[in-house]
Amino acid sequence: MLDKVLIANRGEIALRILRACKELGIKTVAVHSTADKNLKHVLLADESICIGKASATESYLNIPRIIAAAEVTNSIAIHPGYGFLAENADFAEAVEKSGFIFIGPTADTINLMGDKVSAINAMKKAGVPCVPGSDGPLTDDAERNKAIAKRIGYPIIVKAAGGGGGRGMRVVRSEDELISSIETTQAEAGAAFGNSVVYMEKFLENPRHVEIQVLADGQGNAVHLGERDCSMQRRHQKVVEEAPAPGISEQMRSKIGDRCRRACIELGYRGAGTFEFLYENGEFYFIEMNTRIQVEHPVSEMITGVDLIKEQLRIAAGQPLSIDQSQIQIRGHAIECRINAEDPDTFIPSPGTISMFHAPGGLGVRWESHVYAGYTVPPYYDSMIGKLITYGESRDEAIARMRHALDEIVIEGIKTNIPLQRAIMADENFFAGGTNIHYLEKKLGLS
Repeated sequence: MLDKVLIANRGEIALRILRACKELGIKTVAVHSTADKNLKHVLLADESICIGKASATESYLNIPRIIAAAEVTNSIAIHPGYGFLAENADFAEAVEKSGFIFIGPTADTINLMGDKVSAINAMKKAGVPCVPGSDGPLTDDAERNKAIAKRIGYPIIVKAAGGGGGRGMRVVRSEDELISSIETTQAEAGAAFGNSVVYMEKFLENPRHVEIQVLADGQGNAVHLGERDCSMQRRHQKVVEEAPAPGISEQMRSKIGDRCRRACIELGYRGAGTFEFLYENGEFYFIEMNTRIQVEHPVSEMITGVDLIKEQLRIAAGQPLSIDQSQIQIRGHAIECRINAEDPDTFIPSPGTISMFHAPGGLGVRWESHVYAGYTVPPYYDSMIGKLITYGESRDEAIARMRHALDEIVIEGIKTNIPLQRAIMADENFFAGGTNIHYLEKKLGLS
């Protein structure tokens, strides 16, 4: 097993990684910015080291400083968590070239899956179903682009090959809009991602967002842990996630999960990953692969009993997967609500000091967070301050427990989106299951 791991992240995911390390007897190093010296995992780590000012570019995104911190603390491996440098191929390569273990896929794999065009081509080769599209980058040939769009059928969506997080995409409903939309998206993609390559896909009007969690050891072994439904979104950002997805049969789960598992083996994939799909009319359409641990990984852990972070650590240590597909059983239902420090009506971030805090509890309740009474939420980073997860033998029971947990949690001194989460849990359409990715925005009057 790894002797010492440097945690190259902050907040709840850094604390989650620290806990998994402690269970495995691994020493931990917490790196932090000047704004984060009082983070919970920093206070609990075996060692901590400040790597820069509050700005992420001077701390959590500063590759040389993170590697220097690993060197001076004699760390063996670096866990990137999610966000920041987690899917940065240059970081993964720099970590490995500096003699450390990167807890995640190889730089080549991150590059392959980070470019949406190459990712789609790899998935098609592996037999994973994809959205009908341009089958490669768009050129400056306007007539060719029009012909492709006509073949696919309007509406189509133009996407940046290097995009993500809901950015770098534009829906086109008629040929009159096509060329200008392509040119605009190319310009935006070049400015935002340093990559102006765009491609075209069929735009699905009312899909759900369903994703498959995988683990692979890079030694020819891979498993899937079923699916999650992440359709409750605002501005392409997930708000509520659940597993398993309502309405997905065991046969359907096995079929799509096995294709993802086999794709991992063909890619020589190493670590945890997620295949993201749009799901409409009983069909799965691949959109991208996240080559890291996901925010919503706890719901998959709750229904399978598999600790994904500990598996990441074992894989990084060169061990084969500790489980095979036949040992993974889906039991019960789990729901996760993201708790953000933001105004529940305007969604404007609400940094500040938490004056009073009380965590919810009870059977089937899991609270993942770094906050405590007296903690000051800084204005420099993502507004998520915690994840509330509930588990039940049925979906109805998981929702009931979530309702009680949301009523029980107390966070004062700042605004949070807890009122929004309560409203979602009380929504009759959410309760029925199977809402699409546009539902929440329409409910909030945002679209």
